[in-house]
Amino acid sequence: MELSRPTVSVYTVPTDAPEADGTLAWDSTTVVVAEVTAGDTAGLGWTYGPPAVGAFLDGHLAPQVEGRDAFAIPALHETLVRSVRNAGRAGIASCAISALDLALWDLKARLLGLPLARLLGTAVEEVPVYGSGGFTTYDDSRLADQLHDWVHVRHIPRAKIKIGEDRGRAVDRDLERVRAARRVVGPDTELYVDANGAYTRKQAVRVGRALTEWGVGWFEEPVSSDDLTGLRLVRDALVCDVAAGEYGYDLPYFARMVAAGAVDCLQVDVTRCGGVTEFLRAAALARGHGLDVSAHCAPHAHAAVAAAVPNVRHIEWFHDHVRIESLFFDGTLDPQGGTIRPTEAPGHGLTPKRDAMEPYRVPGR
Repeated sequence: MELSRPTVSVYTVPTDAPEADGTLAWDSTTVVVAEVTAGDTAGLGWTYGPPAVGAFLDGHLAPQVEGRDAFAIPALHETLVRSVRNAGRAGIASCAISALDLALWDLKARLLGLPLARLLGTAVEEVPVYGSGGFTTYDDSRLADQLHDWVHVRHIPRAKIKIGEDRGRAVDRDLERVRAARRVVGPDTELYVDANGAYTRKQAVRVGRALTEWGVGWFEEPVSSDDLTGLRLVRDALVCDVAAGEYGYDLPYFARMVAAGAVDCLQVDVTRCGGVTEFLRAAALARGHGLDVSAHCAPHAHAAVAAAVPNVRHIEWFHDHVRIESLFFDGTLDPQGGTIRPTEAPGHGLTPKRDAMEPYRVPGR
């Protein structure tokens, strides 16, 4: 089956409240959508990033897909990766490759009339999720409402909040927010925190030790994910698991992180790492070193590929991306009870809701 030239569209969706973590603040999220066709069948992929991702995908990557074999995804992936040598793989280029790779896998599964999870081969029937949001801009009431919805309404037994406010300059408030979160979720819920690299090394150790009082079992990016030595230092000093990897844009990144002994669980993002093709490779690398993987954000992009991974720990049910994916696509999944099951429909099961998407389209894209 011969591929037509991919089409690309870009949308920006305002947040439903001001949002921030330890090192960044934002008031909107941009999603770049790629669609590929072979004959009368279309595949859908997407990523989160600036509009420049869409421009790069359309101008640089799309011409290299046109006319190629829709079933030869590894060869296509290699072509795309080689083509960005001088542009630089990390960041914009890898996000664009990721969206296109996801669309190609969706297309292949639809051409074969198979659910994507079935095409990849399932290792697990259902994948655990954890509620994620808890932004540092939330007041106590909004934080409590969000946590209550995840844990007591949807019965998701895992929840994560942001800490490291103001680049680690508000530790007392960080700890008070963790105490408040524990009060809301109760003693039996797994409580996670994410500092987004806000702390210094020893500061992260001090905070991590304080977090043990409230049973925090997951400390994400206590220091910058570029500081592999620092991550290893924090990991060795704390009882809780240390996690990082969401900024992995290629397999060597994950290899360096694993070789450094920097994490207890490797985070991988299918919309950044190079798509389904590279996600599976990163997961195999982690398994070879006795590590679990956790899928970062974009939960509906991860459902099928996570189910194909025997060492998957969970998928991040991230507030912003859940809002957008539910708004933009039919076929979204229900996390009730704390797990999601990949669709039985062909591909990843999602189809665009064009009318709902159009008001958010970036002009010219």
